[in-house]
Amino acid sequence: MPTFSAHDGTGLAYHAEGEGEPLVCLPGGPMRASAYLGDLGGLAAHRGLVRLDLRGTGDSAVPGDDATYRCDRLVDDVEALREHLGLDRADVLAHSAGGNLALLYAAAHPGRVRSLTLVTPGTRALGIEATAEDWRGAVALRRGEPWYEAGRSAWEAFLGGAELDDLWPDIVPFMYGRWDAAAREHAADDAHQTNPHARGGYYAEGAFDPGATRKALAALEVPVLVLAGEYDGGPTPARAREIAALFPHGTAAVQSGAGHYPWLDDPGAFRRTVAAFLEAGRPP
Repeated sequence: MPTFSAHDGTGLAYHAEGEGEPLVCLPGGPMRASAYLGDLGGLAAHRGLVRLDLRGTGDSAVPGDDATYRCDRLVDDVEALREHLGLDRADVLAHSAGGNLALLYAAAHPGRVRSLTLVTPGTRALGIEATAEDWRGAVALRRGEPWYEAGRSAWEAFLGGAELDDLWPDIVPFMYGRWDAAAREHAADDAHQTNPHARGGYYAEGAFDPGATRKALAALEVPVLVLAGEYDGGPTPARAREIAALFPHGTAAVQSGAGHYPWLDDPGAFRRTVAAFLEAGRPP
């Protein structure tokens, strides 16, 4: 397991797998160890995946200062990884909450990014968040599932202000295109892969300046892919197209039958879409 030092001396770990040019992979959660990304549906057959364990997660060290868990502070860790890998410009892939980190990194270091792949991304950094109606629309798509009624009630309670932790067992099936054994195992791993203390600091006050970030990214001259799942509420396919339109060379793709973890729902479709984008700067 390779390691390197962040600029503040915190020891950080990453996991390398696959062949070809490096693809820096930033996990979501927020603050979930990168193990949950796996080989991204076999994408390691096309690129050398470099999965970063963010500070305080996975095999990376706990920092001395809790304030460094804030999303904007983690930008320096991504830059330190690029320097460690000896890359002049990096292809960056980010999932879910990690999308915010990738967006802030691209805004701060546009000359160091070669392409940006945002997989079901969080976009608070842009001032865009999934709305209650986005989630209600996504929930409605799952009518007929045996867990639908309990899940719909849980979603309504959450959207009404109830604590997510108590409702999560009924909500989590909506995050996957298929609530099968593989999805259940993947969801169960979340509890021991996520650092709850670090998670609380990720979105701390002051992390984002959406106006400044949008302005910076409006001049980002690299290809950007925003990949949404058909059944996902964060972002919905329509919201993904809105996000992609903010970039000079942005494009959106929607994976049929997928939820928030599209590489699990249909590995082949995910692999083909992302590999084609990385090769040609656009999805097939």
